[in-house]
Amino acid sequence: MAFTLYSLLQASLLIVNAVAVLHEERFLRHVGWGTDQGIGGFGEEPGIKAQLMNLIRSVRTVMRGKGTIIIIIIIIIIILLFV
Repeated sequence: MAFTLYSLLQASLLIVNAVAVLHEERFLRHVGWGTDQGIGGFGEEPGIKAQLMNLIRSVRTVMRGKGTIIIIIIIIIIILLFV
């Protein structure tokens, strides 16, 4: 299997979808990445952990509905091309 731009886009889309379906209370809180874990003081720069949590929340917000539709389209294309 060749490493192509399509396979790179497909892999990145699957990773974004995996981040989008992470449930905060079922998974993230158990590893110490819950909502109440990254609260900093006023005027402090957010740490790496807080920035990653903000990124995960943003991805979950944006990709909740759109990601599912895009993944379904990608799966249909894969089935039509490779079966």
